[in-house]
Amino acid sequence: MGSSVATAVSPTRQALRRVRRDRSARLGAVLVVVLIVVALAAPLLAKLEGQDAYTYNIGLLDPLRGNAPQGAVGGLSGDHWFGVEPLTGRDLFAITVLGLRTSLFIAIVCTVITTTVGTLVGISAAYFGGWYDAVVSRLLDFLFGFPQLVFMIALGIIVPAGFPRSVLLILVLSVFGWAGLARLIRNQARSLVTREFVEAARSAGSSGWHVVTRELLPNLLGPVLVIATMAVPGIIGTEAALSFLGVGVPPPTPSLGRSISDSIAWVYTGTDPWFLVFPGAMLFLAVLGFTLLGDGVRDAFDVRLRRAN
Repeated sequence: MGSSVATAVSPTRQALRRVRRDRSARLGAVLVVVLIVVALAAPLLAKLEGQDAYTYNIGLLDPLRGNAPQGAVGGLSGDHWFGVEPLTGRDLFAITVLGLRTSLFIAIVCTVITTTVGTLVGISAAYFGGWYDAVVSRLLDFLFGFPQLVFMIALGIIVPAGFPRSVLLILVLSVFGWAGLARLIRNQARSLVTREFVEAARSAGSSGWHVVTRELLPNLLGPVLVIATMAVPGIIGTEAALSFLGVGVPPPTPSLGRSISDSIAWVYTGTDPWFLVFPGAMLFLAVLGFTLLGDGVRDAFDVRLRRAN
């Protein structure tokens, strides 16, 4: 009786149980939740400190040191918990938490878009086949062979400054981000379209949309979750890299990538190495949390690991 109940548990639920038992995945999940809460509460946290990310505090800078923050540890004090930004004197705590908010917003929105588009395109290509599958395959080949980074940098330069850069980043990252998931889902869905439950749904007169969303999609939930969780740290890193290169979110909007980029010169000269610590640590924790969670989800849904256990 007990064994029959155990076998009745769906593979997805079994995988989620393995995720909950994985210490690294639990640590990643805790980090992700904490960072999301910090990002959502960023304006309130800045108000709690009594500062904002846009007010210039020139009086806190030392002109004899190239307008580096006065005092030790980058100007850290009871009024400025992470110190202040060189050259501007803006509060670094507010910049860091609001920069995290910017990075997570872009990453999560891009992940939702790319996961939705990639999953539906991949499943539909496997299910309908024929000319549609051929067109999708050629499109995927084109996207994989296209110099994405060069295109993103060029587009960031030529697009008018008035166009919201967060929206531009989301559009560009989404256009190129769905191809990998679509190819993976297409390959896995092709092994399912000939299975009995799909043939039964077709024989019962179910529409193609019904078969794709009700029959195929639930059986591909594992790979979709794995790719989605692993995509977030990649998008965070890409957004930070583009901001580092100067084509990401423009100032004065807080951005972890741009803060890290601006801090390099101060670290290199030894004038204010603390400017790098807090934005760098926040970016590191964000990437670490989603990576640990993604690794745990991947291991939980890995068929070979399940068979080994």
